[in-house]
Amino acid sequence: MAVIASRSSSRVGRESREGRESREGEVREGGNEGQGSRNGRKGESLPGGVLERLTRIEPGKHRVVTCYLKLEPRDRNRGKYLIKVKNRVKSVLGALPRLGLERAVAEEVARDLDRVQQFLRTPGNLPHTHGLAIFACEGIGLFEAVALPVVHRSRLAVNGSALVGELASVEDEFGRLLTVVLDRTSARFFEVTAYRTTELAGLRADSTRGKRFHGDHEGSSGWGEHTYNNRIRQEKQRHFEGISRELFTIDRKRPAQGIVLTGPGPEARAVEPFLHTYLAERLIGTARLNPKDATPAAVQATTLAVREAYERAAERALVHEMREGIGTGWGINGITPTLRALSRGQVRSLLVHSDASQPGFRCGDSGRLALHERECRGEGTPIPVLDVVDDAIEEALRQSVDVNVVYEPEARDAIEGLGALLRFR
Repeated sequence: MAVIASRSSSRVGRESREGRESREGEVREGGNEGQGSRNGRKGESLPGGVLERLTRIEPGKHRVVTCYLKLEPRDRNRGKYLIKVKNRVKSVLGALPRLGLERAVAEEVARDLDRVQQFLRTPGNLPHTHGLAIFACEGIGLFEAVALPVVHRSRLAVNGSALVGELASVEDEFGRLLTVVLDRTSARFFEVTAYRTTELAGLRADSTRGKRFHGDHEGSSGWGEHTYNNRIRQEKQRHFEGISRELFTIDRKRPAQGIVLTGPGPEARAVEPFLHTYLAERLIGTARLNPKDATPAAVQATTLAVREAYERAAERALVHEMREGIGTGWGINGITPTLRALSRGQVRSLLVHSDASQPGFRCGDSGRLALHERECRGEGTPIPVLDVVDDAIEEALRQSVDVNVVYEPEARDAIEGLGALLRFR
């Protein structure tokens, strides 16, 4: 996966604003395994030290703007992502007075928000991936943009630190997928992770391709054709069995979170019955892709599309489980009860309405998120937050909770802002 590296400096006061701005257009990308990047670098994940650097930032009185942006094809269509960012910036600017910032700090935040917008307006600054994270703080000379394979949802936050929970968890959440690109005579195997697509050793099968059946050369009528077709079926069966064995061998060495089968026609789906049960349980889908067209970038894009479709189906199942669990105490629905359960460490899976947004507070002493000031009674001074839903996502990631932002319309509308499946009652 591509990575846009730093255009930043965390050295307070070491550079002029003009110097920082001159570097904001610079882009460094890490390529797929086997493919060079713009600077000739290969197969890296996050830029060296970026996560550690962002984690160690101490902005003091300044505030850090954190932007996570979805850049899937539907978001890029007609610049929809820009409209989304513009609306979120407008909302944040309108809510800034709630944070009680000093005038100079509030003006810095406004300029950082503008820098984020200006950066995103330049098409060349966008990665080819499905997500992007940006961290900006004028007061400490910070402007960092990192491409991500996936983003839970587009969000924009102003905080006393960089919100790196999603950045830190993306590789583990994405996991390791095995994608097979096959046709009747060959199979190519790819390992797909959050930041790399690596081709492994492939298979080649014997084939009668090109040896057309001629009835007058095969003995008595009917038997020659039968032999020919039977030989084709046997070759396919041996080929599909070989693919299954190779997948099993690869997976035994290092288990994958999911399997994707692709091919130019029905062959991909035809392999499924030959898979070992151990593998069939982790098959997340099939797709069309010709082995001749299977570049790392094409394999990655196809794998991401299959993974997204699989997750949409999983969303419906999770929401159904939540609704069924409400009666037994294993599921909850609504922002207030979900925030309360999250503060107690009860949440196993967090379910988020993709369009939900609600201002709220963080209790000063306990750190608990709440919708209303009165809920923080006895837990310290309520500190305003711009969106408790976004902060709930960050808190869930900090607790290593499974986060599911629900986009499928029917399932999404069943969630009252936030919902959850519980690990204990």
